[in-house]
Amino acid sequence: MKLFNAYRVLALVVGVLLAFCALVALPLKYLATEGSSLQQFGESASIMWLFHGWLFMVYVVVAFFLARRARWSVAFTLLMLIAGLVPLLIFWVEHKVTQKVRAENPELVASSPA
Repeated sequence: MKLFNAYRVLALVVGVLLAFCALVALPLKYLATEGSSLQQFGESASIMWLFHGWLFMVYVVVAFFLARRARWSVAFTLLMLIAGLVPLLIFWVEHKVTQKVRAENPELVASSPA
């Protein structure tokens, strides 16, 4: 899998996991009535934080290598790297990265789907 494609897949998966954890599991775990089925679901679903954490580490490595290969600024690279820590931000950043790669480094895209 090409670096750019790996970045896009990881950004999507990390973003979905973070959104689910922060916007569904966390509120249910701490805000639902103690002992209710919703609270228990939130408690059980909190395991997704673990998956987000492991995939986020892979995302950071792939995003770093993509940024280095594309020769982007430190500021833009940092935005890419921290995007997976702010719910929903990663989707906007992935869109900006995709635009930037296609405009500045089309050789990194190769035969990637639109």
